[in-house]
Amino acid sequence: MILQLLESQNISKDHYLLKFQFDGSKEIPQPGQFIEIKVNQLTDPLLRRPISIFNYEDNKLEIIIQKVGKATDILCSSKYDSLDIIGPFGKGFTIAQNEKVLLIGGGVGNAPLYYLAKTLKNSNCNITYIYGSRSSQYVYLLEEYQALCNEFYITTDDGSIGQKGFTTDILKEIFKNDYSAIYTCGPLSMMKTIHEITKNANLEVSLENYFGCGIGICSGCTIETINGLKRACVDGPIFNASELVWESLI
Repeated sequence: MILQLLESQNISKDHYLLKFQFDGSKEIPQPGQFIEIKVNQLTDPLLRRPISIFNYEDNKLEIIIQKVGKATDILCSSKYDSLDIIGPFGKGFTIAQNEKVLLIGGGVGNAPLYYLAKTLKNSNCNITYIYGSRSSQYVYLLEEYQALCNEFYITTDDGSIGQKGFTTDILKEIFKNDYSAIYTCGPLSMMKTIHEITKNANLEVSLENYFGCGIGICSGCTIETINGLKRACVDGPIFNASELVWESLI
């Protein structure tokens, strides 16, 4: 489908917010799902690029793109009237109701957690959020995140904003195993450590695998779980941490 691009905004170093008109008659995106974007009409880059959904409201679909290579550089740098997008795809987060929850994001992994936090707030949840980034240069839309949360922490590798260190450092300080659900997205090493700290907690992780097709045909995103091999694009990208064979992922 061709979606009209309403806005492209630089929100922090190498991070861009893109907003699209999304026909309400289409499937409503859920927190944790992703879309696939055709970068251009040429054969290079050939494959679509998977991007998580940052927000959806009033028939407006929003994504955050981090410039990390040729395809994302094209998407962030070029001016479009519209883009060829398919989706939403994948299994989303489980939405808690009237519960105390914890969200932990690392870098661009914070992006899908915004829509989740907004949905959880609408479900009357008490939300604690740990926002991690490399430095203040890469932090985006901080006030929007804070507005959704009952408790909010920020950490940066260099200490340029918030507490110096990692999200897992703050997690060790505040974790009391009294959260009904924990949600995280970010680097695999971060999520593995979160799993180790929280042990038997109800932890859902978003795997940022590269999804070549997005619909399970190419099997390029196959991962190992305790229940056998799974395709992250259709069986995920959201998984319970206890399902995953972390050694094979890392």
